[in-house]
Amino acid sequence: MTHPQVFVSDHPLVKHKLTLLRDERTDHRKFRELVREIAIMLCYEATRDLTLVTRTVRTPLAETTGYAVQEDVGLVPILRAGLGMVDGVWEMVPGAQVWHLGIYRDEKTLRPVEYYNRLPVEPTVQLCLVLDPMLATGGSASAAVDVLKNWGVRRIKFVGLIAAPEGIAHLSERHPDVPIHVAAVDDHLNEVGFIVPGLGDAGDRQFGTA
Repeated sequence: MTHPQVFVSDHPLVKHKLTLLRDERTDHRKFRELVREIAIMLCYEATRDLTLVTRTVRTPLAETTGYAVQEDVGLVPILRAGLGMVDGVWEMVPGAQVWHLGIYRDEKTLRPVEYYNRLPVEPTVQLCLVLDPMLATGGSASAAVDVLKNWGVRRIKFVGLIAAPEGIAHLSERHPDVPIHVAAVDDHLNEVGFIVPGLGDAGDRQFGTA
């Protein structure tokens, strides 16, 4: 299955850290650290096409031409698991705004349910990065993109750690204009909607509630 909008990192450090993240022996403190570190590297790749403007700066030796990011970026972590990715992306884009969306997956239907939304009346950014460690069924990610498009944002990217083919197919079908940046694409979803081999429940493992 090939999707032109799916970008899987092939960086050796991403592969190394993702392996540690998968390990069931990794405690929740180390798990959070790894989520933050991988988010930093995925953000680097997801923001390659940010618009730049030139600016003049003076070094200790002379004036030279440099660059500044022109676009305002919004981070939209899907509660609660997406919260763990915010600090890592913030390290790369410290001026980014953060807006929270609360969307959970109904355990019986596997469909997304929105329960929290604090977006302002009008968009204040040109690019939104939807942050969620796991792209499983794709329902929550797709619902988040629906909300952001209805809000008025036209440039949206999904940034996660692991995706299932089913989640990629769902999000790509509903929103073919949304690039998907992940560290890995796994084999399949099991009967209760968990990614296999995956890493378990990303929220529980981050917050020590497993």
